[in-house]
Amino acid sequence: MKRLLLFAIFAAAHALRAATPQHPNFVFILGEGHGWSSTSVQMDETVPGSKSAVVRTPNLEKLAQAGMRFANFYAPSPRCTPSRVAYFTGKSPAQLHMTFINEGRKDSGTSLNGRVLTPSASMELAGSETTIAQLLKRAGYATAHFGKWHVGRANPREHGYDENDGANGNGGPDDADNPHPKQLFLMTERGMDFMTRQVKAGKPFYLQLDHYASRNGGDARPESIAAVKSWGDNLEERDLGTAAADWDLDVAFGRVLKKLDELGIANNTYVIFTTDHGTPGRNPPLAGGKGTVSEGGLRVPFIIRGPGIQPGTCSHVRTIGEDLLPSLAELAHITEPLPKGIEGGSFAGVLTNAGNGSVKRPREEFVVHFPHYDKDESGPASALFLGDLKLIRIYETGTLKLFNIAHDPGERRDLAQDMPDKVQELNRLLTDYLAAVSAQMPTPNPNFDPTKPATSPERKGKRGR
Repeated sequence: MKRLLLFAIFAAAHALRAATPQHPNFVFILGEGHGWSSTSVQMDETVPGSKSAVVRTPNLEKLAQAGMRFANFYAPSPRCTPSRVAYFTGKSPAQLHMTFINEGRKDSGTSLNGRVLTPSASMELAGSETTIAQLLKRAGYATAHFGKWHVGRANPREHGYDENDGANGNGGPDDADNPHPKQLFLMTERGMDFMTRQVKAGKPFYLQLDHYASRNGGDARPESIAAVKSWGDNLEERDLGTAAADWDLDVAFGRVLKKLDELGIANNTYVIFTTDHGTPGRNPPLAGGKGTVSEGGLRVPFIIRGPGIQPGTCSHVRTIGEDLLPSLAELAHITEPLPKGIEGGSFAGVLTNAGNGSVKRPREEFVVHFPHYDKDESGPASALFLGDLKLIRIYETGTLKLFNIAHDPGERRDLAQDMPDKVQELNRLLTDYLAAVSAQMPTPNPNFDPTKPATSPERKGKRGR
């Protein structure tokens, strides 16, 4: 049996190497707040509602037609900063103690009159952490980041991104209220120039383009607004603005795809689109949205095109943001051992097996730890996923909820009372995991006053993106 297992592992590794080039290029595009059903790509071929009824993104559709979409991909957090650090490092926000947004303000349960005191999250990615850019750079890649950084004040160069436009937050290099669409097209131009120079130099590259918020209050180009109006859908003002801003995004993305064709490297380049969290409150048919551990806050689009990927495929393998680093490392055939503490696993074999297979991680379960007051009236919470089951622990009350997300993605039927043994099993796993990564935990608030309201700036949506 052991010999058969070793043979299978060897055969899989050989097949991957045969299907993928030695030094492929990578273009990783990270959207801002695009939920599972917020583009015109149907993320699950069995769920018609897994695409937007408002937005049109033909270039993202083109990416999906030429590649693979993952129906069950999860952002590492329902907020921006924690998701980004997990994508970059392969480690969870809980392990990195970067569980909330990078805005230079502390999240305090005391000031909110919450039942619990919430931990003060770190706002700076530690220099001791290894990013995907550093791994690829050591393997001979040119690396670049343009756009929203939002994981600290240190220049991205300190984390392996030799070319970049600074440690930008929500306001971009100009610290503007709405960097979109100006910075969207500027970062796209910088990215295309970077690719052109690397091709000329004969060097493989990793390009990271991180968009700014465009779905709430972001401006859109007049030509994009005109384009959306020409559809004749008679959209409400909010939907019109969203569709126009996302049309901008799609146009910019289309320019990247066109440049790859012009440079003659499309067949040797993996192009990835995903996002940092769901949209605020509107992610049908999923429950909840940004700032919650509900499906709508965590399940997001993930589309990838590249060598060895069968066009037009839809994978139902459950994947997470922490899987990105080990996957790209395998696709780049990096032999250097991955950093200690990596929580993700490689989905490279899924890509070359028509979307089938599995992802092997250090733990079978995965956890989203969000111990902060934000947009969920239930307050700070954690979620644990194991198979089709999802446990939610609410820290204010100690309530445990259980859902079968394969059959109930809207999280309408709480199974906790029907499956008490499973609830306790998963709760123990959650406790063990949080202890293993030394996660920061909420604690009881001795000054809590039940006679006073527990409303907060976060719950009213006045914190950052």
